Amino acid sequence: MHIVLDDTAMAAAGQGNVLASRLIHRAHAEPGWFLYVPACALLEADRARPGTAEHLASLPGITVLDLDLAAALAVARHETWAAAHSQYAAQPTPDRPDGAVIATTAPGRWAGEPVRVLDLTS
Repeated sequence: MHIVLDDTAMAAAGQGNVLASRLIHRAHAEPGWFLYVPACALLEADRARPGTAEHLASLPGITVLDLDLAAALAVARHETWAAAHSQYAAQPTPDRPDGAVIATTAPGRWAGEPVRVLDLTS
């Protein structure tokens, strides 16, 4: 299972969201679970809740996704870098042919976008 945390999910994890905490635990403890945090979304989460970036980046089982050239070009076409980098990170790759699911506490943000969403508010 490949999951991308968007900025809202990262901020929620820092506030004790049980579902976000379970994802973090699974990524650390269970084989086949992968949790990604796009750098642009991580920065936005840290703006909303200072300390989030350092905390999440230090956790085992979490992979911070850099803003490489391909991601930068994709992000440049959108208004918000956090959402754009999350969407880019969820797209299929050779390592993730089915792409990844975006975990979020703002599922409405993703309405009409070509991504699968995991609602962390339920």
